[in-house]
Amino acid sequence: MSVHRNARCRGPYGGEGDQAGGTGCDDPAVFEVARYRLPALRVCAVHLGPCLLLASGVLWPPEITLIGRP
Repeated sequence: MSVHRNARCRGPYGGEGDQAGGTGCDDPAVFEVARYRLPALRVCAVHLGPCLLLASGVLWPPEITLIGRP
């Protein structure tokens, strides 16, 4: 789990396009959500639910990996 310790949240949309640097959430990423033909989306606990509903390419059923601790 320490590999992603410095990862920051990119939720809920994933920061594609003009938001490629992120979405302004400064919390550390706790989960990684697999997406189809897109890089996995690293999100905090607050943005996990919204990213499952709003981010593009999220697999269904979702593949969620715990990568850190809140």
